[in-house]
Amino acid sequence: MNDVERFLAYAVTLEREAARRYEELAAAMGTEGQRELKTFFARMAHYSRLHLAQANARAGFRELPDIAPHEFEWPDGHSPETAGWAGVDAQMDSLAALQLALDGERRGHAYYAAIAATTTDLELRAIAGEFAAEEAEHVAELQRLIAACAA
Repeated sequence: MNDVERFLAYAVTLEREAARRYEELAAAMGTEGQRELKTFFARMAHYSRLHLAQANARAGFRELPDIAPHEFEWPDGHSPETAGWAGVDAQMDSLAALQLALDGERRGHAYYAAIAATTTDLELRAIAGEFAAEEAEHVAELQRLIAACAA
């Protein structure tokens, strides 16, 4: 990808979907009585909304392309942070919910990092690199929580 506007359109969609999925996890953990995880997933939804706002702010004066859902060319055919989320329900245990979130964050990180590594557009490389770094922080936080949960 070498088009900043197209990248931002993808990032807006990816982060909007990620926020919605984290809200689903927060609701599932609330139903299951996992108050700490409900709060954590609500915070992750907030971070995704911040990334969404960041992508929208980066767009600024730019006109982002209007891409229909079936026109997106995602790795594996799905938005990176939403692939595999079909299993979210109120019966999930803590570890399964955290692992599902970790898998999504890893895919999101890989998506942004791959663009940063392969684009020839310097502005896009910088933006994608920033998004990848933020996703890497989420991966690390989830890994810490999974380790604590497993202990």
